[in-house]
Amino acid sequence: MSTKIAILGAGLVGSAWAIVFARAGYAVSLFDCDAAQSKQALSRVGDNMGELVGFDLLDDAEAALARISIVGSLGEALDGATYAQESVFERSDVKTEFYFEIDKVAGADLVIGSSSSGIPASVFTEGLACAPRCLVAHPINPPYLIPLVEVVPTPWTGDAAVQNCWDIMLAVGMEPVRLTREVDGFIANRLQAVLLWEAFRLLEAGIATAEDIDKTISAGLGRRWTFIGPFETIDLNAPGGLKDYAARLAPGFFELVKQVEPAEPWSDAVIAKADGAMRAHLPLPDQPARQAWRDKRLMALVKHFQEVG
Repeated sequence: MSTKIAILGAGLVGSAWAIVFARAGYAVSLFDCDAAQSKQALSRVGDNMGELVGFDLLDDAEAALARISIVGSLGEALDGATYAQESVFERSDVKTEFYFEIDKVAGADLVIGSSSSGIPASVFTEGLACAPRCLVAHPINPPYLIPLVEVVPTPWTGDAAVQNCWDIMLAVGMEPVRLTREVDGFIANRLQAVLLWEAFRLLEAGIATAEDIDKTISAGLGRRWTFIGPFETIDLNAPGGLKDYAARLAPGFFELVKQVEPAEPWSDAVIAKADGAMRAHLPLPDQPARQAWRDKRLMALVKHFQEVG
C-alpha cells in the first residue's frame, strides 16, 4: 500500500497510532519536535509489535516496523501524505501553535485528525486555511488494542473530510463513532467523567473501599460492557426490552440521580485516599509491569473477539 500517513507527535498516543497504520500496510512518517522522543517511540513500537506477534495479532513485526520512518521536519512528514493524525500535548495553546505551523505546509487535500481527548478542534483551527479539513479523531489508548475512535467535526469541517477520516479509520480496523456536533469531552470522556465523579464521591463518603469500587466495574458492570453498551445492556435485561426496563426501573434511577450533590472538584483528601489504596497494592516502581500486564490482557481480549466474532 503506497498511501502515506503522517503521525505528528511521537508520545504514547502517537506511537500507538503508528502501529495502527503500519500494521494495516500504510507507509508512516513519524514526526516529533523532540528528535529523542521519536527515537524512543520507534523502540517502543518495535517492542509492542513483538508482543502483538506473540498473540497472533500481527504477522510480521519486522515488515510493519519498516513501514515507519522518522522524519526531521513537519514539512517532510506532511509531504505526500493524504491523512495526518496529530497527537501533540493536550493543551489548547500548544495545539493552536502547532496547527498554525501545519497550515503553512499542509497540502490542499490533506485531512488532519486530532487525538484531542476533550478539546474541540474548533478551539485550535479557527481561521486556518486547512480548517475545513480538520476534525477530532479521538482514540482510547492504545488504539492498536482498543478500536474505538470518536470522529468529531467542527462547525466548518467539510463533509468530504469527515468521510475521508471515517473511511481511513475503517480501513485500518478501527470502529469509528460520529458525533453530530462538538461537545466538551465528546462521548467517552463525558461518560467516564460521570462514573469517576460518583466513584470518588462514594469513596469520600466511606461507602466502600477503592478496591471494592474498582471490583464493582471489573467483576460486574464491566464484564458486559466489554461487548455491549449501556442501551443494549438494559434492552436485554427486561422481557419487553428497553421500554419495559425504563417503565420498571427509571423511577428508581431518577431517585438516585436526585441524590447527586452539586458537582465539586475532587478534594485533596479523597485523591490521597484513592492514591494510597492504589499504592498499597501497586508501588509506583511496579507500575510499568502492571501496565504491560494490562496490555497483554487486552491483547488476549482482542484475540478472543477475533475468534468468536
